[in-house]
Amino acid sequence: MGKQALFQAVLFLSNVIQTITGFAGTMLAMPFSIRLVGIGEAKAVLNIYTILACLVIAVQNRRYICHKVLFRMTAGMMVGMAVGVWLFGRLPTEPLIRLYAVFVILIALKKMLVRKEIALPSWFMFFVVLAAGIVHGMFLSGGALLVIYASGILKEKKEFRATMAPVWVLLNAFLVLSHYRAGYYTGETLAAIVCSVFPLACSVFLGNILYRKMNRQQFLKLTYVLLLISGISLLI
Repeated sequence: MGKQALFQAVLFLSNVIQTITGFAGTMLAMPFSIRLVGIGEAKAVLNIYTILACLVIAVQNRRYICHKVLFRMTAGMMVGMAVGVWLFGRLPTEPLIRLYAVFVILIALKKMLVRKEIALPSWFMFFVVLAAGIVHGMFLSGGALLVIYASGILKEKKEFRATMAPVWVLLNAFLVLSHYRAGYYTGETLAAIVCSVFPLACSVFLGNILYRKMNRQQFLKLTYVLLLISGISLLI
């Protein structure tokens, strides 16, 4: 199987998880995608992929969106995202990828091994959202940090999923211009985006079916195992 075919398979599987949980799609896909097609194409394709997938989820579940929480998360992350984009253009890529891999592994291990959630002060949670924006600006993978904030406020499964989806639509839409300026939208990248439309539709369809029929906690556990594997893959 060629690298592009594997890339599309990674996109499909990660977006099934994204559709079910409302986060973790790009964080799952990015480590494998970087190795398969390079960081530029991976960021550009995953960004468009996430916008389209989360737009569908947001529209389908718009009555469950908590708009105040959505505004706070989006505003905080936009500030951090600007910092992340600036840092990414000025720091060497390989050390950043390895640091990112360690970050993914630590998040996965924490979620798998530490089940007790610690109540954190509001000022600290602001910095969590800011850090989530920085990571998202660099690697499109701020979901693991943002979920620390969101899970403490959005207790209902429907609200959590519905409110997280438009966050990625709004933030990733701003990243499109940044990626264009960086030269990520090459002919090969645009071809990969076109090829991903059908897998995208199928992944959203399948994810919605599984979301309705299966326990969310089971898929969260699966997500953390996959996060661990994806992080380790970047260190090999």
